Amino acid sequence: MTTETQTHGASLHTAISHAARLLRQDPVLAEEQALEILRLFPGLAAARQILGTSYRLRGDAEKALSVLEPLADAHPDSADLLHELGLALGAVGRGEEAIGVLRKAVKINPRHSGAWRSLGDQLHAAGDEAASLDAFEKHLQVSTPHPELVEAADLFRRGGIAKAERLTREVLKKDPTDVVAIRLLANIGVKVGQYQDARNLLERCLELAPDFHMARHSYAIALFRNQELEAANEQLDILLRAEPMNPNYLILKATVLVRMGEHAEALGLHEHILKHYPKQAGPYMNYGHTLKSVGRLEEAIQAYRKSIELSPAIGESYWSLANLKTFRFTDEDIAQMRGQIVEEGGDPDEQAHLAFALGKAYEDRKDYDQSFQFYERGNAIRSKHHRHSAKKNVFDTVRQIKTLDKTFFETRAGYGCPAPDPIFVVGLPRAGSTLLEQILASHSQVEGTAELSDVIAISRKLGQKSRKNPAGKYPEILSDLSAEEFSALGEGYIESTRIQRSDLPFFIDKMPNNFQHIGLIHLILPNAKIIDARRHPMAGCFSGFKQLFARGQTYTYNLTDIGRYYRDYVTLMDHWDEVLPGRVLRVQYEDMVADTEHQIRRLLDYCGLEFEEQCLRFYETKRAIRTPSSEQVRQPVYTEGLDQWRNYEKHLGPLKEALGPVLDRYPI
Repeated sequence: MTTETQTHGASLHTAISHAARLLRQDPVLAEEQALEILRLFPGLAAARQILGTSYRLRGDAEKALSVLEPLADAHPDSADLLHELGLALGAVGRGEEAIGVLRKAVKINPRHSGAWRSLGDQLHAAGDEAASLDAFEKHLQVSTPHPELVEAADLFRRGGIAKAERLTREVLKKDPTDVVAIRLLANIGVKVGQYQDARNLLERCLELAPDFHMARHSYAIALFRNQELEAANEQLDILLRAEPMNPNYLILKATVLVRMGEHAEALGLHEHILKHYPKQAGPYMNYGHTLKSVGRLEEAIQAYRKSIELSPAIGESYWSLANLKTFRFTDEDIAQMRGQIVEEGGDPDEQAHLAFALGKAYEDRKDYDQSFQFYERGNAIRSKHHRHSAKKNVFDTVRQIKTLDKTFFETRAGYGCPAPDPIFVVGLPRAGSTLLEQILASHSQVEGTAELSDVIAISRKLGQKSRKNPAGKYPEILSDLSAEEFSALGEGYIESTRIQRSDLPFFIDKMPNNFQHIGLIHLILPNAKIIDARRHPMAGCFSGFKQLFARGQTYTYNLTDIGRYYRDYVTLMDHWDEVLPGRVLRVQYEDMVADTEHQIRRLLDYCGLEFEEQCLRFYETKRAIRTPSSEQVRQPVYTEGLDQWRNYEKHLGPLKEALGPVLDRYPI
């Protein structure tokens, strides 16, 4: 080979490498570089592949296919090329073909981690969860030199959180920069609610490997769970620039948009996904969730039914129908659900969803014994994988009472951000908080938002929980904060919630668990209003027991636990009444039902709002609602639900016993 030929070959190799690097930075420049190479070397496969990839990254997957399909026919043994073709096929909704091509890619090169990941994404979009998990496991196997990490991932998937964490940490002791291990540890953090820790881990992971898309996807999830919606959206936009039609990224983006209140854009995105993935159950289910939140009930039902038609075992879609509260199952629906129930094994999430849906189906038919049997089954499944510590809850309650006494507040009078904007509605779920929110949001001066996690995020940040100090520093750390720091926390809350709001002067934060943080709320936002939504202990607790929450509220999965939790709630609310007299307005659900207009006037008066007739016609107010009561509050107040628990009374002995004296003292 002559020196000139060698130089020429080296220059071509450099040009190809440069074009490949440009794909990650600027697909337009990559296209220009590839076209220039092809002008000189028209048949060069590497340049044609870069050209096809640049088209896909710019959102023109059809044009990408016009380049990649004939190229793959000419080079059928290139795993890299088949991987790129699979991505382009997926991007135009040819999911089955994409799966077939990606299977060929991993057969040719079983260690092609990117192809395994893309195969997992496509199988997930196709609703084949078992095969999807297998593909992701293969991706993990070829991405890490540590076999124990594969075991940890399997344990994590099956609910063995503690052992999975231990194995992952052992890997990181040996190999601190293993990004796969860092991501897995972060995912464990997200699972147990340690969002800030997960965020820190994933930021480190992306420093080490900026193109590790799975880590960036996990980062977007952690940000979303931590209520950092704009930041989550930014990360998803980065991912979608690399893979514009990745269904997992698109579905998460739609979910983030819903939380941001951008329902029209979210619906458009769901419709876009379904156009390209018309045979996938998951996207139809997510579309149904969004339709439900904006009150398009009939369309939501159609979407859930389409999801079930495509995947009869999809328990969450059955539960989503049941969770509409006003929906009624047919005999055929019940038979189909019962046919999906298994005595042993099965996916625990799907089995729990099916059990709760059957509980509601039999309740509607007044077959209360069978109904309770299925509610109990669903709760038993959930409690295995979502642990609750009654002792820890008592401990946390005692810490609040001991730390935040009357003197504590007296010596800090006048602290905090003076903004009067927030109206907090607290209490236990299913106690009428959504009804109060809907009434207030019907007022011309009040914005209805959602169950915002910002106060909880502040408490977690202050608490700084760690393995060395699992109890954390909160609330005791409040004793160390200055007036300026309390003001800054209040201003930070106002700023972080701005994304949920329009320009109305007041807004509602309906996170029920904020009753645990009333002391913190008072210190950082002394002019905020706080309303305690309270309901008869038996009615409220049993309503929680038969409600399957998406996450959190783990105390609801056992009658004794929920009774004890209610008792702790009352104890803490008694404390706030004692040390901050008159600070909290208590609204009894039964009083609201019995004398609606008087209670609405009382509510508005407490909030400093002029009475408006529209608040009496709250059920006419058009707004997005994401809680389980969304359909009920779009109707006038009704009395049917007040004593539903009595239909199950013979099964509720453990709840009565756990409630103890608070049952007799209600309605105080």
